[in-house]
Amino acid sequence: MSIDDSKHRSRIETGEQGSRTDGPRVLVAGASVAGPAVAHWLRRWGAEVTVVERAPDLRPGGQAVDARGVARDVIERMGVGDAVRAACTDTAGAHTVDANGEVLQTFRADDEGGDGFIADIEILRGDLAKVLYDDTSGGVEYIFGDRIAELAQDTDGVDVVFASGTERRFELVVGADGLHSALRALVFGSHDRFLRHLGHVLAFYSVPNDFGLDRWLLEYQDQESGRSTMLRPFHEGSRAMAMFYFGSSEFGVDYRDIAAQKALLRARMTGMGWLTPNILEHLDDTPDFYLDQVAQVVMERWSTGRVVLLGDAAFSSSPMSGQGTGLALVGAYVLAGELAAADWDPEVGFARYEERMRSYVEANQEIGRLNARTRDVPGPDTEPMPDFAGEWFTELLGRAINGVELPDYTGVSGSRSPSGSQIAPSSTP
Repeated sequence: MSIDDSKHRSRIETGEQGSRTDGPRVLVAGASVAGPAVAHWLRRWGAEVTVVERAPDLRPGGQAVDARGVARDVIERMGVGDAVRAACTDTAGAHTVDANGEVLQTFRADDEGGDGFIADIEILRGDLAKVLYDDTSGGVEYIFGDRIAELAQDTDGVDVVFASGTERRFELVVGADGLHSALRALVFGSHDRFLRHLGHVLAFYSVPNDFGLDRWLLEYQDQESGRSTMLRPFHEGSRAMAMFYFGSSEFGVDYRDIAAQKALLRARMTGMGWLTPNILEHLDDTPDFYLDQVAQVVMERWSTGRVVLLGDAAFSSSPMSGQGTGLALVGAYVLAGELAAADWDPEVGFARYEERMRSYVEANQEIGRLNARTRDVPGPDTEPMPDFAGEWFTELLGRAINGVELPDYTGVSGSRSPSGSQIAPSSTP
């Protein structure tokens, strides 16, 4: 499939939205959340952006993701707040239940000012990706069904060979292609160097809402095994999303082998109570099954030369943190803004991006590790859990939700937004 195939190309070629710019040509790998988000900001600050996605189309569905604290601010600055809220799950809150369905504990969406266990902005990953794609497709070139096969950097740019055989040159390349980032492996080294398995596996898929769910997420946890089953309604209550967690010290299943993944899920959830057997009956009928290890990506640097990583590809905090989407949205804003403020100098822009984001990322990764520990099955050598009521945890949560400055990049060179206050100063690394 040629990268120039018009079926897989989306960009207005005339008028302001499609006009060429004086900014750099930037290639972004990945069209989930981080990719279209950074495309929005790169485009706004004057770059000419191409997004390449190996899947043939946008991938629908997926788990519910949240936007808290500064991530909400980024959504509003993008101008997509209304569209995001219109696509939200409308979840009222969450109940933990026992095997008989009796409620043990309740969390509401307005807890902690909308930044609690169930966030005020909660949306299916696929629905958020669609909002961001719709926002950017008029001024950004999207290539579906292709991927980066080879690249070579020099002092002025990056030569890219696509799997389709097409060759093109860009000034900058951004890897926003997820936990198992092919670009990261190509440029930075094997996944084993950066993936940190947290000892759990997550699976989810959609099912008919035959369970009487009404705006509330339900979770049943088996304390003896550490396993859990969750259900949440969506699409106006007609369907539900099922989620499963189970402990696993090793993970040897290929993340692309769906049949093996389903067999593993059935085997590991055998004997699980509550509604689990009924939910598993839909396993072979679902269109959107997903299973993978709960893992983080830990890297000393997120960039090399003219290539930089973003979102889960650079700093996955795992689903245990509840902040992966927030990290992607905020990271996209900061990365594009710092590059534009540095007049597109990658050495300066990438360094400032890492400097601003590092503490925020590390706080969210620590939250993810702590949440994973709470699901571990206690053993004779298990360390006692920390006191989550302490001030240290309040401070950590603050850094994880709001612990990054969002400069005002309005007015940087090439900006397409109305002129306004200038960028806040960035300290040179």
